[in-house]
Amino acid sequence: MRMYPAVNPQAYDRAITVFSPDGRLFQVEYAKEAVRRGATAVGIICKDAVVLVAYKNVTSPLLVYESMKKIYRIDDHIAATASGLVADARRLIDIARLEAQRHKLQYNEPIPVEQLSRHLCDLMQIYTQYGGIRPFGVSLLVAGVDGEPRLYEAEPSGALTGYKADAIGSGKKDSEAYFEKEYKDGLKVDEGIALALKALKKSENVKFKPENVDIAIATKASKDFKVLEPEEVAKYL
Repeated sequence: MRMYPAVNPQAYDRAITVFSPDGRLFQVEYAKEAVRRGATAVGIICKDAVVLVAYKNVTSPLLVYESMKKIYRIDDHIAATASGLVADARRLIDIARLEAQRHKLQYNEPIPVEQLSRHLCDLMQIYTQYGGIRPFGVSLLVAGVDGEPRLYEAEPSGALTGYKADAIGSGKKDSEAYFEKEYKDGLKVDEGIALALKALKKSENVKFKPENVDIAIATKASKDFKVLEPEEVAKYL
């Protein structure tokens, strides 16, 4: 049996293209750690809709709530929320918006949710392969309606996974554990929002106010994402 000499892990964490002897890419793991330190966001598929709920971590009373957006509209029928580095999220959202418009101009139809999610993940994966760049320190929940409600998670590694209910950020484990116990198919929209908020509360030990929670809904009937106003959010808290 061949034995490897003991090596400091730091010898492998400076270059994105170098695997450690046990098959790890440390820069990708550090990017995932940035996500784990981010505010929690959840998504859930209902019978006729998909819902995104995101917590806004307000760190100062001087912040303007309206300037802190946690849910981003990509196209009429697609929105996303992010956890991790905000600037990285903005860059990916801009790329997603451009791809959605390019597809609409070229094919005269809205881009499918999975196709857009894969486009983002392909880009994120490229940023784990080449020197001189770093992985995106952000995960995205991409949600939309293209005949049926869809929900996907895009990870810093470029992995793409579809979910019925999912969470990203610091409260991912707690929220997902709650979903595994309580989620059921065929939820009404109000039931889905209530379940998503309960999952979020399991992970964020704070009192929710309309100003620090974003909620967005897209239904099969409308095929259009609506971000709720604070007074509408208050009805669910």
